[in-house]
Amino acid sequence: MTLILEQDYSFVINNRLDFLALYGRTPLHAGHIVIIPNVKPLLQRELFQVVLDSIDQGDLVNTVIEVEYYGSEIRLRQYPLPIE
Repeated sequence: MTLILEQDYSFVINNRLDFLALYGRTPLHAGHIVIIPNVKPLLQRELFQVVLDSIDQGDLVNTVIEVEYYGSEIRLRQYPLPIE
């Protein structure tokens, strides 16, 4: 976590609960992407590409994007963290 914050990396994860425990109180971060549920690497890459296509050149600072996959449906949800 220290390296991620020091280098201003955006973080891509599968475990939302661990993420919130680690980053829920971080006052400033470069943005995070959560892939739900934990799926095979090929599908993870496809879901990540959906996120990349949706953010275009947007600013992810203090933003979380969750990409959820249910059967054939993909949903994106974006929210600030920490909560404003």
